[in-house]
Amino acid sequence: MRGVSLLRIAFRGRSSRPAVATTSRQLRRGLFTRAQPTPVRNFFINTVLIVGVGLGAYYVTDARSAFHRYFLVPLIRWTTDAETAHRLAIEAMKVGVYPVDRSADAEDPDLEVEVFGKKLFSPIGLAAGFDKNAEAIDPLFAMGFSYVEVGSITPKPQPGNPHPRFFRLPKDKAAINRYGFNSDGHIKVLARLRMRFHSFLKRIENRPDNHAFEEGKLLAVNLGKNKDGDEIEDYVEGIKTLGNYADVLVVNISSPNTPGLRSLQNETKLAGLLSAVVTARDGLSTPHKPPICVKIAPDLSEPEVAGIAEVVKKSGIDGVIVSNTTISRPESLKSPTSLSSEIGGLSGPPVKELSLNTLRTLRKYIGPSFTLIGCGGISTGKDAVEFARAGATFVQVLTGFAYDGPGMPSRLRVEIKKELDGKKWMDVVNTDFK
Repeated sequence: MRGVSLLRIAFRGRSSRPAVATTSRQLRRGLFTRAQPTPVRNFFINTVLIVGVGLGAYYVTDARSAFHRYFLVPLIRWTTDAETAHRLAIEAMKVGVYPVDRSADAEDPDLEVEVFGKKLFSPIGLAAGFDKNAEAIDPLFAMGFSYVEVGSITPKPQPGNPHPRFFRLPKDKAAINRYGFNSDGHIKVLARLRMRFHSFLKRIENRPDNHAFEEGKLLAVNLGKNKDGDEIEDYVEGIKTLGNYADVLVVNISSPNTPGLRSLQNETKLAGLLSAVVTARDGLSTPHKPPICVKIAPDLSEPEVAGIAEVVKKSGIDGVIVSNTTISRPESLKSPTSLSSEIGGLSGPPVKELSLNTLRTLRKYIGPSFTLIGCGGISTGKDAVEFARAGATFVQVLTGFAYDGPGMPSRLRVEIKKELDGKKWMDVVNTDFK
């Protein structure tokens, strides 16, 4: 009997194992076999994917997105040299790959600027040097700039100085360039400006009031001279060729990278140059004669600035941009000497005090009503308001834009608004002298 019982127990054990294994396989099939698709399930998955991709695209294409400032721009700086990154940015904009400023505060009455008899919707402009050949005008306006300055443009095409010629100083958020007016020349740039103008006319019946093609914005064209060009005729030719397609014309006599150019800041030479360009401007066929500004260096002594002020007041031009890059190397630089000793013009925060002091000096000698534009080392809203108080009607950025990315115009507007503390931008312009 005992043997039979043991046999029965053994039989039961053997017969139970297949049952357990079968159950385990069934459970695994239930857990890991994909459920049969249903219309409701497919709709839910597709909706989630479409919404997710759409929100991601919306976020990435917003200029204010942290993605640009904290990921994309640093990645580009890490993987490419400065000039390649610059060129890639222009090429991307040309084919329509760029973010836009969607901020609701873009048009704030407190930030409006009255200049040259017109209005800018904000005091943040882009300086010359980024879009050298007028290839990305509308993308730059779309990023939130109220004023975009293209150039410097020379009469004949020229390659500029040999490579390398553009260097980052990341510890200072600064840059040194010795591009040397690399330019496509007047004819190619004129063709682009005409094409843009006629493309706009196809979409709208009336002739635009300005060449930005949007109210509250202005397009400026910065003119340079060829390396072997005539110090007056090159600028006159620029006025005649490109003046009909600009809201503002800028005469650049302060780049340190063209031999002899800065000597045009000498009183006698400057008087002759400005007289010639004003005559050329007054002879343009456009019904709205563009105002003329001259761009000066930050390395001038007080007597030199005083002399420029006297010439400018008598010349009939409309404004001065203070300032260009500096050939000096401030002691505050943190970057290694191997970088800071490169030949060329230094830009970015280390230039701020030089530019600000030159601006204050010029305002002292030129009087309260003349239009001055601040440029040099502006990277925060506080910087911008400092320039306004020192006499700048509005400001321009460039190196800060290269480091921050496309969200900079929007960020500065927010910071300026806080600095103004309930006042209007135009209320603080020149207050250091009131």
